[in-house]
Amino acid sequence: MDDGLHIQRLNGKDALRHFIRLPFALPDQRPNRVPPLLMDERELHDPAKNPQLAHCDVERWIAWRGKKPVGRIMGIIHREYNAAKAERTARFYQLDAVRDAVVVQALIKTVEQWARERGMDRIMGPFGFSDKDPQGLQIEGFEHLPVIATPTNPAWLPPMVEACGYAPFEDMMSYRMDIPAQLPQSYHAVADRCLRNLGLHRVALRSKRDLKPWVIPVLRLVNATYGDLLGFAPMTASEMKALAAKYMFILDPELVQLIADSNNDPVAFVIASPDMSEGLQRANGKLFPFGFLHIIRAMERSKQLDLLLGAVRPDLQGKGLTAALGISLFQAAHQRGFTHLDSHLIMERNTRMRAEVERLGAVVWKRYRVYQRSLLNFERTVILR
Repeated sequence: MDDGLHIQRLNGKDALRHFIRLPFALPDQRPNRVPPLLMDERELHDPAKNPQLAHCDVERWIAWRGKKPVGRIMGIIHREYNAAKAERTARFYQLDAVRDAVVVQALIKTVEQWARERGMDRIMGPFGFSDKDPQGLQIEGFEHLPVIATPTNPAWLPPMVEACGYAPFEDMMSYRMDIPAQLPQSYHAVADRCLRNLGLHRVALRSKRDLKPWVIPVLRLVNATYGDLLGFAPMTASEMKALAAKYMFILDPELVQLIADSNNDPVAFVIASPDMSEGLQRANGKLFPFGFLHIIRAMERSKQLDLLLGAVRPDLQGKGLTAALGISLFQAAHQRGFTHLDSHLIMERNTRMRAEVERLGAVVWKRYRVYQRSLLNFERTVILR
């Protein structure tokens, strides 16, 4: 390997701990990086906490130059997903490195070789175990802080991946939108007519006690709605309970809007949260002893609202429920003093959702990309210096 560079496959718990912490020690990362919580990273790699690991072949590697770690990468083959989609696709994930194209190439080529040996004919990434993991690489809007569950890579990394023969596979955009004091009257008319004609009603959520019984039914609605999303893996009952417990402390009932039918089953919802990115920066991966205080204070000060999750039952899409949800959410957000929102990731091909937010004046301010490459040929790799 160049200049003593060698790639080492992980073996043992100590090596995994080193793998998880490695990005915190790498130089040349983006100045406004928002690190994940180490607790969440450990859970991602723990079979007892991440049920998706049971459905996957996984390997992890660290790149070393002499005795100095200079990068990491993970390879994933999601057997269950591949079987359902009739694919032979591998994924690379958690690609972090120093600013050196030789290191990036060596890590990627290691995953590709591993995937070929297991009969895969395509590789995509960065992509984790499911759509719930941060997807792709950010390619535009680096001046804006990443929000929770989105990539936080430096601007120089995407060109290095492309130089390894990777082409765009799926683009996602994050929109910025000013929060209006009042939506146009036409939205109110559509929403009122929709709720009345379909026999639906808004659910009043005044406390976390009110919210708690709805969490699992809402996550069941996600399972029924998200099937077409790239990499979507349905949640089991145990995953739903774990997810509910994990995020309940940050959920604000006033920022959760829910619509139900006459049987009191949820048919549409949206969940938003005050932005916590500055708090995550100050926490620097550690929730305790003071990290959670940084996060809470950042959420209390933030004027930015982050959309976290939302869905409309498939048979009711396009009938005005998004207008009804938007009216309620914007009213609550305006009263709380929020000035703008981040839409989180919307797939470029989701033209209906993009049209709806653009009608309200939203503009793209960040863009993300998942890449792919065939493993059936060996295109020339260009080394960027």
